[in-house]
Formats: sequence, structure tokens, C-alpha cells
Amino acid sequence: MSAFPEPVERVARVLREAAAEGRIEQFTEGTPTAAAAARAIGCEPAQIVKSLVFDLDGRFAVALVPGDRRGDPTKVAAAAGAARARVASPEQVLRATGFEPGAVAPFPLPAVETVLVERLLLQQPLVWCGAGSAEHMLGIAPPELLRLARGRAIDLVERG
Repeated sequence: MSAFPEPVERVARVLREAAAEGRIEQFTEGTPTAAAAARAIGCEPAQIVKSLVFDLDGRFAVALVPGDRRGDPTKVAAAAGAARARVASPEQVLRATGFEPGAVAPFPLPAVETVLVERLLLQQPLVWCGAGSAEHMLGIAPPELLRLARGRAIDLVERG
């Protein structure tokens, strides 16, 4: 029996089955925002991965972007071959990913067609992603994240 809540166990199962290097940690203060997660973990916001769910006219994409940047819906739409991308509603997030908003992990994502990973994340030695609950985070090397999420690395963030 797992010590993890069921959504977190789904993430742990993918790690185990892929023999992937990664660690899931619990933060009792919660990690509802990138800034809160960075404080709890003791890392830079650029090492936090935000999992942004987009509705592409009924299809879903997840954009993984650094915690200190904003995802660009126009770039997401272009990369996913859609006319436009809009941020998914909380109900759509749950339906597309199986995770509650604020706790979306980069895998497994049952109804997500496309996973896009911001290239800037690949410059980090270690990144921290949601792991299925607001209190759990996954520390993982970016190449493993890309592999397990079946993602494609591209430029996804707004330039400012």
C-alpha cells in the first residue's frame, strides 16, 4: 500500500515503471504557486515547472514553463497545430489531466494530446513539478521530464 494519495501514486508509478530518476517530496505548507513552491523547496522560481493546461478547441495541450515566466498561448497554439489556445477551465483541467488545478503533474495525462516543454527548463540541473497534490512536488532532471512527459522542447514563453 502506498503512503501517497492516489493522484500522487499515479505519478510515482510512472517513475517506477520507467526506472526514472526522480523524487517526490511532501511540503506540509503546500505549494499552490510557483513562488510558494520555490520558497518551500529552497530553489529559484526558474526551477519550478508550471503545468499549464490549454484548450485547443476541444483538444488539450499542456505547456510546461518555468515558474518565473508566462506561457504564451499563441506559441502553444502554433506548436500544437491549433488556431488558438485558451487556458482550460478547472473542470477541463481535471478532465484532461486527472489532476486538480494547482496539483497538475506533467505525467500521466490521459486526455492530453500534446505536451510542450519550454527550452529554458532544459538549462536547469534539476526542476520541480507538481506531483498530483498541492503538497507534493517532484524533483527531476529536465531530460527525464522531457522523456516521461513525452514532451517536445520549444520556445513557449512570453518575451518581456
